[in-house]
Amino acid sequence: MNEIPSDNWISIEEAAEYLGVKPVTIRNWIRKKNDIPAQKIGKLWKFKRSELDEWIKSGKSAIE
Repeated sequence: MNEIPSDNWISIEEAAEYLGVKPVTIRNWIRKKNDIPAQKIGKLWKFKRSELDEWIKSGKSAIE
């Protein structure tokens, strides 16, 4: 069966696992205004997998 992945909000830890990096790397990208698609909800940073995929495809995730 083909399941459509849900595009719920994920945490920094889940985003890090999804991207194959450590949570501290995600926090550094947020701090450095690296254009990572993150939304602050209350005190927590949240991400959508689809937005992370688009960010990677756009090339904005490349280290300069």
